Amino acid sequence: MRNTYPQTSVIAYLLLFVAVLVLPGCGSTAEVSAAPAADAAGTQRAIQNKGSDTLVNLALAWAERYREFDPTVSIAVTGGGSGTGIASLINGTVDIANASRQMKEDEIVEAQTNGINPVEFTVAIDALAVVVHPDNPVDRLTIDQLADIYTGRITNWQEVGGNDAPIILLSRETNSGTHVYFLEEVVRKGNQENKDIFAPQTLLMPSSVGITNELQRNPNAIGYDGLGYVTEHEKMIAVAKNSNSPYVLPSVATGTDGSYPIARALYMYTAGEPTDVIAEYLNWIRGPEGQKIVGELGFVPLPRQE
Repeated sequence: MRNTYPQTSVIAYLLLFVAVLVLPGCGSTAEVSAAPAADAAGTQRAIQNKGSDTLVNLALAWAERYREFDPTVSIAVTGGGSGTGIASLINGTVDIANASRQMKEDEIVEAQTNGINPVEFTVAIDALAVVVHPDNPVDRLTIDQLADIYTGRITNWQEVGGNDAPIILLSRETNSGTHVYFLEEVVRKGNQENKDIFAPQTLLMPSSVGITNELQRNPNAIGYDGLGYVTEHEKMIAVAKNSNSPYVLPSVATGTDGSYPIARALYMYTAGEPTDVIAEYLNWIRGPEGQKIVGELGFVPLPRQE
């Protein structure tokens, strides 16, 4: 039977279809995907990957390079924060959740209640850089000083050897795994009994770009970010565990040898033990090719397994 739809209707449907494809890329999170691919048997192989904004650029690079390695796999990568990725895993809407922190006990329980058993994979290490404006004369701080700065006990740069100027605090937003890590390991100094919180005047930034932009315009600001996101518009601070320890700048080398005191693991979580294409992808990420990309983007590769 001939198609009886008028030509104008066909064109309208085509335009609507294109609009639906374009709209997901208009959000604030990064995303990359390709048309569903198929293997030799005609089976579509697709992975949904979502979460940590710290990991998003690395996850995008992995996805793009893996398409060259195995063109039958389509990988969609979206940011939004560690909490967002973990929530999506709990709800069963992603295959892999990216996180710059470990899942919390209540998140694991919630996932198990939904019939999902999260499995954790360490995929890279991140040296978390403390950054200031390039014109700021302060170039070194201890963990104790950083804790006092971010809780509001120290409020003027003069108190740590800088100019007589108020300290403007910048932090990632609370949904960020980077925020949680900095709170637990710097503000609370790794002490589970410590209940200190960020000072109320702390400005919460939605992204690494937000921190960079604020630092550019405000010479009295201080922030923190993953090493791979630090730009030429920011000065990194050397950090010491305490006043008797050496001050160390963040780098791939100091993150690898453990001398830099603010370094953390980055994770991917799956719903149960991965199989088939997801297992293959994770093995590639944690293998030589995937870890080479880790170093290229300024993160710290996993220790080589002999």
